[in-house]
Amino acid sequence: MSAAQQRMFIGGDWVAAQSGETYDVVNPATGEVIGKVPKAGREDASRAVDAAREAFDRGPWPRMTPADRAKIIWKIADLVELEVDRLAMMETINQGKTIKMARDNDFPTGIDNIRFFAGASRNLEGKAASEYTGLGTTIFRREPVGVVCCITPWNYPWLMAVWKAVPALAAGNAVVIKPASVTPLTTLEFAKLMEKAGVPKGAVSVVTGPGATVGEALVTHPGVDVVGLTGDTATGSRIMELASRTVKRLQLELGGKAPFIVLEDADIEAASEGAVVGGFVNGGQDCTAATRIYVQGSIYGAFVKRFTEKVSKIRIGDPTRRDIDMGPLVSEAQRKKVEEMVGIGKNEGAKLIMGGKRPALGGPLSRGFFYEPTVFADVKQDMRICQQEIFGPVICVSQISTFEEGIEKANDVVYGLAASVWTRDVGKAMRAGAQLRFGDVWVNDHLPLASEMPHGGFKQSGHGKDMSAYTFDDYTQVKFVYVDTTDAVRKPWYYTVYGD
Repeated sequence: MSAAQQRMFIGGDWVAAQSGETYDVVNPATGEVIGKVPKAGREDASRAVDAAREAFDRGPWPRMTPADRAKIIWKIADLVELEVDRLAMMETINQGKTIKMARDNDFPTGIDNIRFFAGASRNLEGKAASEYTGLGTTIFRREPVGVVCCITPWNYPWLMAVWKAVPALAAGNAVVIKPASVTPLTTLEFAKLMEKAGVPKGAVSVVTGPGATVGEALVTHPGVDVVGLTGDTATGSRIMELASRTVKRLQLELGGKAPFIVLEDADIEAASEGAVVGGFVNGGQDCTAATRIYVQGSIYGAFVKRFTEKVSKIRIGDPTRRDIDMGPLVSEAQRKKVEEMVGIGKNEGAKLIMGGKRPALGGPLSRGFFYEPTVFADVKQDMRICQQEIFGPVICVSQISTFEEGIEKANDVVYGLAASVWTRDVGKAMRAGAQLRFGDVWVNDHLPLASEMPHGGFKQSGHGKDMSAYTFDDYTQVKFVYVDTTDAVRKPWYYTVYGD
C-alpha cells in the first residue's frame, strides 16, 4: 500500500476537511506511513450530522419498506465479499492484526452479521394491536430513532463499524461513523461499498479525525439522537457526561477484564489451549480477552507449566504472513501503556514468568510496535494488573481453592463483559452461568460469537447489545397509537376530569 491521500464521506460527497489539514496513518508493523486522511474539525462533524438529519427527516431511507432496505443491506455484504482479500490485507496493514485473523475471522463474521441484520430488521418484535381500554384499539409501532453517531475502536476497525452502523441503518436510521484515528482506512472503504450498494445520499457519513474534537462535536450535536460506542470505560464515561446535556440515548460496549476459571476436574490440555487463544487474541487487544486466569490449587502447577509451554510457541512477526500468530500492538502509545502496566505488576510483586519486554533491538521486529507475550503468576486479587484493563499481551494467573472463591474473584472487578469456566461438572457449569456477572459466559471455551448471540456487558463494561436482534432495541423506539372506536362524544371516564 502506498501513502495515498484519502477523503472522507459526508452527505454523499467525498471531501477534504474544511481546514485542509490531514494526518498520517501508520503501519504498526513497520512504522511506515501508509496513508493520509482528512483531519476533520467541528465544522465537518456538524456538516455530517446536518446531512444525516436531512436524510432522516426528509430522505427516502427511513420511508422505504423493510424489504427494500434489506435488499440494499444484503448487497453491501455481497460487495464486501467480492473485495474481501483486499480489505482484509488493508485491515492487517493498518491495524497490525494477523492476516489469518482478518481474512478468516473478522471479515467472514462481519459479512454474516450484515446479512443477519438485513433479515432480522424485517421481523422486529412488537405486541399485537388490541382493545386494552375496551373503548378503542391500541397499535404499537417500532420506529427508527433518527440520527445515530457510531464511534468505533481501533482493535476491530471494520467489524465494529458493522456491529454499530449496519443494524442502525437496517432499522431505518441515518448514521455518522467516526472511526478511531489510527485505523480509519477500511471504514472509508466500507463507505464506498455502501454508496455503491445504493444507500441514499446522507444516510451514511464517515468523518475522520481526533476523538477529542470530532467525537465530542458529534456527541454534543443536538441533531444526534443516539450514540453507539465501542471503546474503553473512561471514554464511555466521558461520552455519557457529554451526551447528558441533550439527553441522548447511549449504546456502550466498553472495557473488560475477562476471568477464565479452571476447576480441578477440567481437561488441562483443552483449558491451556483455550487460555492461549482467549488470552492472546488480537495481541490481547480485545475487551473479551481472557486476561485473568484462576486455577484451582490441585492443578495449578500443571496448568501453568502447560500454558507457558504453549505461550512460548506463539509466532510473532510480520502480520501479513499466514504463519504468524501475533503481530504488533496498534501504536507506540499503546505499547508504552502496556510497558507501564508490566512495570507496575513487577513492582506489586507479581511473579513474571515469561515475556515482559520488547523483542531484541536490531532484529526484524525492531521497527514495529511489537511486544512479547507476557505471563505473570501468583497474582493477588488487589494488584492493579489484576483489576485494570491492560489491552495487550499480558496474562495474570492466580490460584484459587474452591469453585466459590473462583466465582467471587471473577466478579470482583468493575467490569462485566465476558467470562469463561472450564469444568466437566454440569452442575458447576450451570451455577457459574447464573452467578458470573458478565454479559457473555462460555463453558469450556472462550471467545465464540455468532450473529444470533447478544454481546454486551454488565457494570462498567457498558449497556446495550451488539449483534443479535436485541441490538435493534438500541436503534429503535416504541410508540403507541390509540384509536377510539366508540364514536361517543363523552367517554365514561370523562367525569374524573370535569362534570358528573
